[in-house]
Amino acid sequence: MDAPYTLIRPMTLADCDRVSEIRVRGWQHAYRGLVPQPYLDELSVTADAERRRSRFGQGDGSAVNLVAEQDGRVLGWAASGPYRGGAAHTGDAELYAIYVDPAQLGRGIGRALLAASVERCTPYPRMLLWVLRGNVSARRFYERAGFRADGAEEPFDAGGVPVSEVRYARSLRG
Repeated sequence: MDAPYTLIRPMTLADCDRVSEIRVRGWQHAYRGLVPQPYLDELSVTADAERRRSRFGQGDGSAVNLVAEQDGRVLGWAASGPYRGGAAHTGDAELYAIYVDPAQLGRGIGRALLAASVERCTPYPRMLLWVLRGNVSARRFYERAGFRADGAEEPFDAGGVPVSEVRYARSLRG
């Protein structure tokens, strides 16, 4: 039997609830043991969806939100755009987030979303992303896609507990 076709398309306002469910469940799955459990337990799909709906369509259009859909069901989400490195404007792109429904991991959905995000960012010289130091499976995923740790690290505050993030980079030229 053939694998279902994965459609990658721009996120719509109607996708906000499902994207928030994927994001929150993705955090709770991927970051168990890496981020304090009380922080993960307090994540709310409802609150995330409300925030996502209120911000939908705002901004200058430089950030791109994509969803992966199979048989009419959204199974993954990715967001990318200009690098948000604070005062350091690098002219690079950033993969802000990528999450797949935990029940759908290993089926190529994340690879399809990442490839589409990279494709949309080819006008930039590089794509950067941040990943939790201890998230070994995510780090392997990015490394298989040509990303490499570039030596930059910074803490992420998870409920008052610093969690180390590592920056990865990939050239989008040549």
